[in-house]
Amino acid sequence: MQTKKINWNGASIQYNVTGEGKTVVLLHGFGEDSTVWQPQIDFLQNHFRIIVPDIPGSGHSEYVPDANIETYAEILKEIIDIELQKVSSIGGDSEGVVSLIGHSMGGYVTLAFAEKYPQYLNCFGLFHSSAFADTEEKKETRKKAIGFIQSKGGYAFLKTSIPGLFTKEYYAKNPDKVEALVEDAKKFTDEALIQYYEAMIARPDRTTILKAFPHPVLFLIGEHDSAVPLEISLQQCHLPIQSYVHILSNSAHMGMWEEAEKANKFLLQFLLQV
Repeated sequence: MQTKKINWNGASIQYNVTGEGKTVVLLHGFGEDSTVWQPQIDFLQNHFRIIVPDIPGSGHSEYVPDANIETYAEILKEIIDIELQKVSSIGGDSEGVVSLIGHSMGGYVTLAFAEKYPQYLNCFGLFHSSAFADTEEKKETRKKAIGFIQSKGGYAFLKTSIPGLFTKEYYAKNPDKVEALVEDAKKFTDEALIQYYEAMIARPDRTTILKAFPHPVLFLIGEHDSAVPLEISLQQCHLPIQSYVHILSNSAHMGMWEEAEKANKFLLQFLLQV
């Protein structure tokens, strides 16, 4: 695996590249970094060239002031332009060259990317994510989280919230893995976590992107996901021209770990057919 960096307005943004073949980009979510994809990287690198960035403020990527979901999509474009120089010359009617899979907040960035740069994509996937804008209730929940972070700190917040992203059964069997993710949360600054929440609150409804996208869209859904509930996820699955829908029956919001083998199989099947 090669570790690389770009400079974005003075901030160092890191990403990793491994494998050979068609290009697949894996984009992590809130309170995570690129290492959350390790089970998928280990499996998919035997079939594809994998690019795995750290979103600004996560992992080894520096915080970018005043960034939002669209900023993260622009940074992703620059990474892809560097790694696949021919992409920048592709016309709007040309076939895409990149498969993009986003988890949770990474799915929101995926949709923003698909809106602005659809010509880059031969497909995309939403892994425990949604094209719907936040409801007013969801916005209030996020604002309360911001208040918690401001008063008690980001680590205290993630220490409380991360275990709830898993099913109770998975947590009981793998407490060490969940606690390791919690400990990694110490790396996040409060300002980065607050920026993510503000960016998610501000993002628009992007269901029109699902309707307009001319290539396949994958939905990986956790049956027990409280962050992006099953019923909400199912409401968007009929919108694309081509939908591939899989429900992970033993997963909450972290199916890439909770049902890694099954998730890998679904990802491989989807990515091989585009």
